[in-house]
Amino acid sequence: MDKSLNYIHPDAKIGKDVVIEPFTFIDKDVEIGEGTWIGPNVTINSGARIGKNCKIYSGATISAVPQDLKFSGEITTTEIGDNSVIREYVNISRGTNDRKVTKIGANTLIMAYVHIAHDCVIGDNCILVNSVQVGGHVSIDDWAIIGGATAIHQFVKIGSHVMISGGSLVRKDVPPYVKAAREPLTYCGINSVGLRRRGFSNERINDIQEIYRSLYLSGKNNAEALENIETLIRSSEERDNITAFVRKSERGIMKGYGN
Repeated sequence: MDKSLNYIHPDAKIGKDVVIEPFTFIDKDVEIGEGTWIGPNVTINSGARIGKNCKIYSGATISAVPQDLKFSGEITTTEIGDNSVIREYVNISRGTNDRKVTKIGANTLIMAYVHIAHDCVIGDNCILVNSVQVGGHVSIDDWAIIGGATAIHQFVKIGSHVMISGGSLVRKDVPPYVKAAREPLTYCGINSVGLRRRGFSNERINDIQEIYRSLYLSGKNNAEALENIETLIRSSEERDNITAFVRKSERGIMKGYGN
């Protein structure tokens, strides 16, 4: 690389075999893991912690100053896990005093024009399709896929293995293993195709379906449905994930079809 065409702060920590293309800016207090490729015209601000073997494409801004009027310059970070891909013109803001960090997991694909606001936590193996807009303090668990042009309200939580249709407005929490679509956002069944691709057995998938039949189709309120689920459906990791998610939801979970 021709360093004369970049600005790299002398205090930045650059790992072995990192490639930095021309016209890229790298500020102080930045760490970039070995084998990572940084494309042209990328801006990497203070607080960035980028893992190994990542790819960051042209025009992306990593660890931007939060778009939060309460932010007063506190020292915070943005963490990006190993093997993640950040496509063109993605903007990721660093944390504020709330969580101190914005975190993107490993093996995650963030497609072009996505905005991820301050204090978000996104798990491993997620895909955010083009132009997804993620408000502050959002949590997205592992293996979630968020369709293009989806807007996610601040403080929303999205469970693992979720599939959200493109163009959705996500105002409520989305529990694990489900598909969500329509306006307002609605339960549309479980993400059975994704679960099979990830090695879930038919027995586990059937148990998840039974749980959501009780939660969304029984006519019971959430408290009654959860009691019914824990009484009639055998204990499993999936059952416990779903019941814990619903109980901990602060915004409330999305509605079922027809509710």
